Amino acid sequence: MRFSERFSVTILVAAGTLTLSACGGETTETFATEDGDTGEYTIDQESGSTSMTIDTPEGEVSMRSGADVEAELPDGFTIMDGAQIVSTTIIDQADGAGALVLFNTNQSPQAVADYYRAQAEAAGIEIQIETSINGGRMVGGEGASGTTFSVTAYPVEAEEGEDASAQESGTRVQLVVGRR
Repeated sequence: MRFSERFSVTILVAAGTLTLSACGGETTETFATEDGDTGEYTIDQESGSTSMTIDTPEGEVSMRSGADVEAELPDGFTIMDGAQIVSTTIIDQADGAGALVLFNTNQSPQAVADYYRAQAEAAGIEIQIETSINGGRMVGGEGASGTTFSVTAYPVEAEEGEDASAQESGTRVQLVVGRR
């Protein structure tokens, strides 16, 4: 299985385990996949963080996820100033590593796209997709060194009657950067 396929599968498994974090305390469980890979995950209710390891024929895959997990981005990539991190997921495996960072910012979707497009190009990434839909922006590409990148930024507004602290107006961003 290629890095990008395994990265996607691991993100999906991580998202599923994150839904269990509301159960309370610390939970550690083991599991087996349909392919016979085995793993273990731990959810810490206090911090809201999740960690997981999966043993595969290609080697161990590890994942850490939560609001307090530090974003480990490849050289040349940074989180925008003033960003409010919602969640970070870091994945390490034998043939690569990657980060998925969800954050909010008061910058426009276009400003976010421009910021990360400039970082990607400076890192030698060829932009392969750039699109706009419903006021949002998406930019993505891959570099000769095996670094992949995508950023999606879309406007959000606090819903009427909703506590403003629960959902601020601004831009929601999903940044994914990986390297092989």
